[in-house]
Amino acid sequence: MKPGRGVVICGGGVIGASIAYHLALRGIFATVVERAHVACAASGKSGGFLALDWCDGSPLGPLARASYAMHAKLASSLGRDCGYREMTTLGVAASASGAIAADNASFGSRWLDGKCAVFAQLGGTDTTAQVHPRLFTQALMDEAQSLGASLVSGCVEGLDIADDGVRGVRVDGTLMPADKVVIAMGPWTALAAQWLPLPRVDGLKGFSISLKPQTPVPAQALFVDYLDEDGERLAPEIFPRPDGEVYLCGLSDDLPVPEDPSAVPASPQATATLQRIAGELAASLGRAPVLTESACYRPICADALPVMGGVPGVAGAYVATGHNCWGILNAPASGAAMAELIADGASTSIDLRPFTPVRFSERGGSARSSRRMPA
Repeated sequence: MKPGRGVVICGGGVIGASIAYHLALRGIFATVVERAHVACAASGKSGGFLALDWCDGSPLGPLARASYAMHAKLASSLGRDCGYREMTTLGVAASASGAIAADNASFGSRWLDGKCAVFAQLGGTDTTAQVHPRLFTQALMDEAQSLGASLVSGCVEGLDIADDGVRGVRVDGTLMPADKVVIAMGPWTALAAQWLPLPRVDGLKGFSISLKPQTPVPAQALFVDYLDEDGERLAPEIFPRPDGEVYLCGLSDDLPVPEDPSAVPASPQATATLQRIAGELAASLGRAPVLTESACYRPICADALPVMGGVPGVAGAYVATGHNCWGILNAPASGAAMAELIADGASTSIDLRPFTPVRFSERGGSARSSRRMPA
């Protein structure tokens, strides 16, 4: 990439941090602009589950496989504990009525002593793993900064766009010169769609809690098919972490995305439900205190695939978002591919064509085209 005014990445989540890190490895030092703090949204509140082959058969397959391998390498090269470890992953059936016959000993899951039964091993230590999402995102950002990247706290309010493309980013009323801008704002990409022709990115709200049981829980991720007392099926997910915490998620609602990413409240009702289900699965979880209650929005596009690539018709503008529930998994290869695209004009490690933003306009999907910078 020729010298210029520089690269500005809008968004300090795992995708923005990964792009900044991989650019820095190439000697290109981006400025990351984040309104709240690094990993303030889904990148800091998700489960951090990693799977080698769960995306096989879809356009995400090669991206996921490349990222899975990169996670193992980054666990060593980042030089800090990010909670990475390989796991066994189990499918569990559970019912509030308790009418399930359990034989969990054969799966090494005697700790699941409640109203549940393990029915399948969904992944082994060769195909499933985990990382602590907040620690991982922060490590990427810290390493990028140590290599020369910058982190700026502020609210992105618009872009300065001329006939020859992007010229800068307006942050808290001040113009920050840039000739390359990456929109990595997750579900808040809807704000950037006021300035660029971007496809719609929605946010799916999910709730989570973390518990601290007194007895250790083995490295077994659980995907639960739960039948509640009203006959409704829920799909909670449980991820024990190396530090002794146990993360639970799987409940959602359809409330709209707030303008401020720090204004996403948890739900006492969701917390109580997750805590009750945990206690029905294992007595050790039922006795465990709740350490954290949180909520976040996962960014999702109409076809449930990420949108990554150059923004059509605006030179120097790029977008990387919409990773849905696979953001932590796919961040490493996504960041590397976007760094290649920005630096070299094309990605060679990953084929980004399935994720191009142009695909929505080709299908007649909506993409806003206003390029006016807000006053």
